[in-house]
Amino acid sequence: MENWVECLVKENATLLETMKIIDESPIQFAVVIDEEHRILGTVTDGDIRRGILRGEGLDMLITSIMNSNPTIAKSNQSLYKYKQIMRSKMLKQLPIVDRDNRVIDILFMDKLGASTHKNMVVLMLGGLGTRLRPLTNNTPKPMLKIGNKPILETIVEGFKQYGYTNFVFSVNYKKEVIQDYFQNGETFDVTIEYVEETKRMGTAGALSLFKKQPTEPFFVMNGDLLTQINFEQLMEFHLKNQSVATMCVREFEYQIPYGVIETADAELVSIKEKPIHRSFVNAGIYVLNPKVLEYIPEDEFYDMPALFERLIEEKHKVSVFPIREYWLDIGKMDDFHRANNEFKGS
Repeated sequence: MENWVECLVKENATLLETMKIIDESPIQFAVVIDEEHRILGTVTDGDIRRGILRGEGLDMLITSIMNSNPTIAKSNQSLYKYKQIMRSKMLKQLPIVDRDNRVIDILFMDKLGASTHKNMVVLMLGGLGTRLRPLTNNTPKPMLKIGNKPILETIVEGFKQYGYTNFVFSVNYKKEVIQDYFQNGETFDVTIEYVEETKRMGTAGALSLFKKQPTEPFFVMNGDLLTQINFEQLMEFHLKNQSVATMCVREFEYQIPYGVIETADAELVSIKEKPIHRSFVNAGIYVLNPKVLEYIPEDEFYDMPALFERLIEEKHKVSVFPIREYWLDIGKMDDFHRANNEFKGS
């Protein structure tokens, strides 16, 4: 790839500077080098997100979160050997170094040809949208238009651009509006199957209605979200963490409108004026392994947080993926107007 040099960052680069390189390039990858161009480590989007979860500041040196023991290959091997290494380790990129460990090239798996993914995308579309009435009196919330197209069409396009084209729509309220518009998905160059909820099933309960059980990890997403998340990075994060379930989370902050008093017994220790608290909240996007379907009761209301709590109780590994891209839950009228004013994907 001619522009592989764009992947190189110096060891004194910050997390923020490296994040911009990864975000602004289709490469989605960075190689950390010293002044002599010797490789020190590599950085992926997943490394950055894990650093954010640990509380690393954006001004921290990138060396604090890089993978300091990356897979590399020497320059005296065949292209066939490089491909073998990448396939065996499920790598998208492979730095090539000389005898002194100086980076002289970076190979990219996409040279082998792009492909679509088999992973299923389940979209939960059965909500009543009561807080958006009268807009939802005759139109299900996912079919409300943001810009010039329905929310649901924007969601489908978001997955499609990363090669995910196998959809299951879980529908209930005004389902015929969705089915008439999308039909089997052929017009949108995807495939769509429908699961019909005859009663409220919750964000996880409808998964018990699958006509065909998935064999690969699959996405579940609420149908009233607008986001510019990279779904391929999300799936890669899930697989690398070897989790049975991954929940996307969003940082939420709120300010206490009073001075907060800290005490030790009857002694006043400090006063914090209107402190800001930050927490991660559920973002309504998940990746699940087929195994988790065993824990979902049949034909019952069951929400996704309850499923995650059960998996934790059963000692399964579950992960969180912090969203730092655009994300908006269109739950209220203010959110709907805000989305029409600012969402760039329409």
